[in-house]
Amino acid sequence: MQYPVRTAYRTLAGVIGLVCVGWLYGIVVLDGGPLLSGSVRYFSFFTILTNLLAAAAMLLPVWAPATRAGAFLDRPAVRTAIAGYIIVVGVVYYALLRNVGNAQGWELFLNQMLHYVLPPMFVLDWLFFVPKRSLPWRTGVDCLAFPAVYAAWTLAHGAVTGWYPYPFLDVTDLGYAQTLGNLAGLVLVFLALELALVAIGRALARRSLRSS
Repeated sequence: MQYPVRTAYRTLAGVIGLVCVGWLYGIVVLDGGPLLSGSVRYFSFFTILTNLLAAAAMLLPVWAPATRAGAFLDRPAVRTAIAGYIIVVGVVYYALLRNVGNAQGWELFLNQMLHYVLPPMFVLDWLFFVPKRSLPWRTGVDCLAFPAVYAAWTLAHGAVTGWYPYPFLDVTDLGYAQTLGNLAGLVLVFLALELALVAIGRALARRSLRSS
């Protein structure tokens, strides 16, 4: 696939991501209560942060490639890490969260876009547009930085406010032992998934090299 196709695809995916996050923010926060606390809670969801990160990774490398952020987000290891994050977003939502809450109408539609449509779009970008021959195995460990910071924020914010974004991280209901156990399980999921992506990426790169 040629660069114009990559640019068009990434632009489309990035714009869809930003529109969905912004539109859902308008529904949930601007129409739903106090602006400050609502905004903090909205941007405390891993789904929202990861989709924003994915949107930035789609847009900046093609429209601002000379910037530090654009260059950083264009690194194959970084894009592989983000692919792992957004796969977890889709899988966890489908397995644990799709029947939680009472979202309807546009809110439900936007939730499904963020969990069912944008994750596959980013993974397809990773499959077709990201060079994977030299993906380092340390990506599996390096990728844990973002989830670790998110977990620390979630526990700290929850300790102060009593609010947690996901039921499997709710210390109030589960206690710290169970919550930390759930976090440990998620760490293993992230690690295994990222290592699998590195292995798949390197295998695809070798196959492509042999066939060229």
